[in-house]
Amino acid sequence: MLVLLAGIFVVHIATVIMLFVSTIANVWMVGSSNYATISTGLWLLCNRTCTQLPVSSQDEASLKAVQAFMILSIIFSVVALVLFIIQLFTLEKGKRFYMTGAVMLVCWMCILIAVSIYTARFTHTVAYSTNPHHGYCFILAWICFCFSFIIGILYLVLRKK
Repeated sequence: MLVLLAGIFVVHIATVIMLFVSTIANVWMVGSSNYATISTGLWLLCNRTCTQLPVSSQDEASLKAVQAFMILSIIFSVVALVLFIIQLFTLEKGKRFYMTGAVMLVCWMCILIAVSIYTARFTHTVAYSTNPHHGYCFILAWICFCFSFIIGILYLVLRKK
């Protein structure tokens, strides 16, 4: 049981780190131009230097929603990690980690909403580039989506023995 708890803890920390990286780094979409590789993220457009992400007025609300839900997912994931540590030492044996699992599933839902909006509105839109494709941050966000769901379910069914 201790090995299972340690494994879940390690995967949860990895999920938090990957959420930070996918939110902060600007490599959600990558394309090439005559001069260099162009990448866009949630915040900046990077060519050789990074500038403010040019977004049309109709897509601005969608981008703000993606930014907000990715930040919320980080917050809920960290809160779930703290709750797990607190409940690990305060719960009696045989109790379940219901609160930790519920908070982690809220994190999962925030990631789902953010990545779904980004996929629907911003896929294949890299300004001044040809051959756009998804960057590693987009892929990390989907990996975090899977990990947060698995961790949330494990917390809900996990008993402290």
